[in-house]
Amino acid sequence: MFTGIITAVGQITSAQAKGDGLHLQVEVPQGYLDDVVLGDSIAMQGACMTATQIVGNTFNLDISRESLNKTVGLDTVGPVNLEKALRLNDRLGGHLVSGHVDGVGKVLHFSEISKDAYGSWLLRIEAPKELAPFLAYKGSIVINGVSLTVNKTEDTPNACVVDINLIPHTLQNTTLGNLKVGDSVNLEIDLIARYVARMLETQSS
Repeated sequence: MFTGIITAVGQITSAQAKGDGLHLQVEVPQGYLDDVVLGDSIAMQGACMTATQIVGNTFNLDISRESLNKTVGLDTVGPVNLEKALRLNDRLGGHLVSGHVDGVGKVLHFSEISKDAYGSWLLRIEAPKELAPFLAYKGSIVINGVSLTVNKTEDTPNACVVDINLIPHTLQNTTLGNLKVGDSVNLEIDLIARYVARMLETQSS
C-alpha cells in the first residue's frame, strides 16, 4: 500500500528487453535506498514494482508486458515519481493507494491560474469512461503516483473529464510539472470508491 505522497523523483537510466517485458535500472537520490531491501515494493509513476537488485543509488526491476500494456512512462529512459511502500506507523498524508493502475488518461489542458508565488495550475485530464462512476467532486485520484483532489467532473459521451488544481510544491517535487497537453498519464481511482461501487452492484443484482 501507498499514500500517493511522492518521496523522490528518480531517473530510469536503462530499459532493456527481457522476455516479453523489460528490465529497468532506476537511479535515485543519495540515501533513498538505505532502508530498502530486495523484494520491497516501490511505486513508480503510480505502478507498484518490486526491487530485484540494489547497488548504491540504483535499483533494478523487471516489468511484465501486461504492466507495460496497462501503463505509460515505464518503458523509456526519463524521470519517474517514486514512493516507498507504506509502513503501518506512517502518516497517511494522501489517501490509501494500491499501486494498481486502473486506466490511462490524457492531458487536455495544463496552465498557470495566477502568476504570483502562491499561484496554482489547472490540470484537466480526460479519463476513460469506465472510471466515471469512481470520480467525484472533492474525491481522490492518483495521477502518475500523486494523490490529488478532484475539483470538477464532467461526463462526456466517451470519457470523464476531471479538473485538478496543483500547487507549486507539487510541480517542483514530482514529474507533473513536465506534463504537456496530449501527454498520457497513469490513473488510479479511490480504493474506497471501488468497494462502495462493488457493494452497490451486488445489492442491486
